[in-house]
Amino acid sequence: MPWVKEDMCVGCGVCIEECPVGAISMRDDVAVIDEKNCIRCGTCHDACPQEAVRHDSERIPQEVEANLEWARTLAGKFETPDEKAALLERLRRYFNKEMKVVQQTLARLQELQ
Repeated sequence: MPWVKEDMCVGCGVCIEECPVGAISMRDDVAVIDEKNCIRCGTCHDACPQEAVRHDSERIPQEVEANLEWARTLAGKFETPDEKAALLERLRRYFNKEMKVVQQTLARLQELQ
C-alpha cells in the first residue's frame, strides 16, 4: 500500500489530481492515501514530483517493531516466566498462521489472471 512520507510532501496536490479513484486527500497540507479506496495502481508513485509517495516495503522495519512492541505489552501482563513463555509460543503460532495465509494468497494470486 503506498503511503506519503509527510516530511517530503509539499502539498502540491498532483497525486490527488492523478488518482483515478479519488483515494487521496489533503490533511494539514499533506497528502493522505485512503487504504480502503486505494486500488494500488501506482499512479501516485509516478505522479509525485517530490517522490513523497513511498512503497510499503519501506515500512517493514517499523511494522516489525510495532509487532514487537505489541508483544512486549502483552508480555507485561504476565508475571511468571512460564506464563510469558506460553504467550511467546502463542504469538509464534499466530505469526506463523499469518505467514501461511500470505504464502497461500501469493500462490493463488495467479488464479486472477
